[in-house]
Parts: sequence; structure tokens; C-alpha cells
Amino acid sequence: MGIPKDVDTILTEYINLFNEHFPGMMEGLYIHGSIALNAYVEDSSDIDFITVTKRRLAEEDSKALTFIHTTIADKYKKPEMDGVYALREDLGVFHKNRGNDVCCPYYNNGELHFGDFFNFNPITWWVLKRKGITILGEKLENFQFDLHPEELSSYVLGNMNTYWTNRILMAEASMEQLVNLPREKIDLEIEWTVLGLLRQFYTIKEYDIVSKLDAGEYGLTQLPLEWHKIINEAMNIRKGIKTKIFSTELEKLDQTVRFSKFLIKYCNNNLVNS
Repeated sequence: MGIPKDVDTILTEYINLFNEHFPGMMEGLYIHGSIALNAYVEDSSDIDFITVTKRRLAEEDSKALTFIHTTIADKYKKPEMDGVYALREDLGVFHKNRGNDVCCPYYNNGELHFGDFFNFNPITWWVLKRKGITILGEKLENFQFDLHPEELSSYVLGNMNTYWTNRILMAEASMEQLVNLPREKIDLEIEWTVLGLLRQFYTIKEYDIVSKLDAGEYGLTQLPLEWHKIINEAMNIRKGIKTKIFSTELEKLDQTVRFSKFLIKYCNNNLVNS
């Protein structure tokens, strides 16, 4: 697939704006996420980027950075940019191993933040090193960071047993509130949860990373038939296909919770050290 035309247009304008405000400062620009996985979905996917700079950008740079991203966001509603400003030495480093005094500017969900970038993790570095796209700067294959497959699998399983488990427990406890949300928000929750967990499942089993839709297809080949309806529902939502697989929103949400609990338990019982 390469770089989609609409993404290329945004990146060109982004580079020009950045160079206007920080001349000579950009050392590299790299793309990971769905674009790198050849799974870009128009009006759904983000532009996951890492901009490498020659000095660490700080809070005094926030006005210029905010202007750059606000300009882009006002002109192009989709796709959204989502990424971080880092030094070359940051690439391949996990956020938990960084010094407490190190803060990176990052842009996420339409806002600029300063702090410990949450996406400095094995998934980001695995995709970046193996499938990332160099827009500007030194080729990614020249960077020295690398990961063992077991590190990736261990991180993902830990994520399942913390972030995802807590998320499912909260959803189960607030089902009455969730079912009254607008359909679009319910669908977003179902897509994020079902396909997100299936990506974790694929990584633990295959020591690799795939897109949400590829993870859905994989789940259909690997998991019992009773879960195929909710997997297909999540894939249809991702594709923008309007079909009625479930009778009610409550049925969809209940199936999502039950599937999630099943898959987390399955991964812990069957895939650890397999």
C-alpha cells in the first residue's frame, strides 16, 4: 500500500510547517501503526508518527508545536496525527526504563502533552523496526535497537492481564450505562475491545503483529464458532458495514464482555510458555 495519498498530503504540509517553526531541527520522520502494517482504513486510521529532533523539545516549544498540529487538524479532519517527538537515543527504549526527568512532547487525541510517552513499548518498536516507513532521515534498518519475540509476547500478555482485564471489569460493572450510549459509541467500544484483544491473541500465539482486521480474520480461523458473531460484528464496524447480527445493543455488549473474558483466560491457560 505504501503511503496513502491523503496521508502524503498531510505529511508534506506537516514537514513544511515544522521546518518553518524549527528550521534544521527535524532529523527524521517515521511512520508505524496501521499504515506500516498495510492496513490503513480511510476515515478511521490515524497517522502514527515519530519525529526525531536534533535537540529535545521542551515545554517552551509547546506554542509552536500546538500551532503546527492545530493548523493541520483544522484543515484535515481525517486522518488525525498521533505521535511523539523524540531523540535518536530514545528509539527502542521502553517508557519504564526512561529517567524520571525525561519528558517528551507528544500529540494524541487532538492535544499536545508533555510526559512519558505511553507508546514507548515493545509493540511500537517491533512494528517500527520491521515494518516502519522512513519519510525523512536515516533508514530504520540502520538503527540498532531490536526485540526478542518473547519480550513482545510477555509484554502483550501483561497488558491483557492489566489494562484489558480492568477495562472489561469496568464495562461489566457499568453495563446499564453503556447500553444507553449512542450506537456509534457502543460500536466503537466493541470494535476497540474485540479486535484489540484479537491482536493481542495473535501476537502471543504467532510472535508477530498484524492489523485489527487481519487479527479478526485470524480469530475466525482459530477460535470456537460461538465467538464468530461478535468477531464479525467488530470487523463490520471497522469496515463501515451496516448489518444487524445482534438483536439488541445489550446483546452485543454482553457478548463482547463474555468473549473478552474467554480470550484473556484462554491466553493465560493455553498460550503461556507454549
